[in-house]
Amino acid sequence: MSGVIAGRHYRSGLPVEVSITDGVIAKIVTLEENPLTLDWPWLAPGLVDLQVNGGWGLDLNTLPLRPETVSELSRRLLARGVTAYCPTLITNRAEALAQALSVIAEAMRTQPNAAGLIAGIHLEGPFLSPEDGPRGAHPREHICPPDWESFCRWQEAAEGQIRIITVSPEWPDAAAFISRCSASGVRVSIGHTAASPEQIREAVAAGAVMSTHLGNGTHLTLPRHPHYLWEQLAADELYGCMIADGCHLPDSLLKVILRMKRSRAILVSDAVSLSGMAPGAYRLHIGGDVVLTAEGRLHLAGNPQLLAGSAMMLADQVAYLAEAGLAPLEEALDCASVHPARLLGLSQAGGLTAGAPADLISFRRNGGAMDIQTVWKNGRIHAADKD
Repeated sequence: MSGVIAGRHYRSGLPVEVSITDGVIAKIVTLEENPLTLDWPWLAPGLVDLQVNGGWGLDLNTLPLRPETVSELSRRLLARGVTAYCPTLITNRAEALAQALSVIAEAMRTQPNAAGLIAGIHLEGPFLSPEDGPRGAHPREHICPPDWESFCRWQEAAEGQIRIITVSPEWPDAAAFISRCSASGVRVSIGHTAASPEQIREAVAAGAVMSTHLGNGTHLTLPRHPHYLWEQLAADELYGCMIADGCHLPDSLLKVILRMKRSRAILVSDAVSLSGMAPGAYRLHIGGDVVLTAEGRLHLAGNPQLLAGSAMMLADQVAYLAEAGLAPLEEALDCASVHPARLLGLSQAGGLTAGAPADLISFRRNGGAMDIQTVWKNGRIHAADKD
């Protein structure tokens, strides 16, 4: 697609015209301010979400999964400004994971909405900690040690589309598993872990590159100094993913992650099927009985201290960081676009620059919220979600 998009550059604040040729940004021209440009909306890179379990009642982890479910979720995410994402499967039976992985791969081949939007699959489990706290809402009966043969079977079912796997390095031989994944091109993320600092360091040396929702999926009480959170924060090699919904992490910890990780700080929605739904009590296929509060906090019904995923989409988390004064808007946007794209090696890592894909959003500030006006994927306009 070709054409010209006008707006205010999200970093400079200046009016710009972005020329698109064959779905790629050909050039960006900065204009003189005039009465017409004063009311132009902001223009920013499209959002990249590395962890999406579902939304609007659509659940990637409820079987049997259908390609149409993946397609509809993709369509709704695009309407909310997400121009690339990783559908995320959590711990389940081996055959259930294989079925869901094969359906997502099928959707990428056959469903237009999903084909260009899915950047790869995030497999969150089952190689996680079995301990209460770090395990979170993952079913204990399916937690198991890292196993290369099992992973290869899942990767075959996924037609090679698993791009991220979350692993706890507390298991014996976890470092060897991480090394094999890394060598195969799969990004290994540390998460849902009770690992010692030494095991965290071994995982990083073996090729782990990310921390899954850092600060969540942990014990309620930790030793003062030697523990897995400090070790991951201190590891410059690790990208730090965070959920900024006002529920998962206190603002003080969000500020620490932003300062420690800088260009490796990433926002993820961790959105589950109840995102976009009314408050109330629900029963999930995986996770069991949960409660979604009016404030947007989603927790296990039997233990309100344990969260069961996020009910806030990525654009709203960008707005939360900016409104809380934790990061300037342009930096919050980079955490949800440029940084995750760089982790996956996507061309979207170029952001709003010449040569990058024309994956863009325009938006206005509505109080503390981001009111998305228009979404472009490869230069093609898609309707924004006004629900």
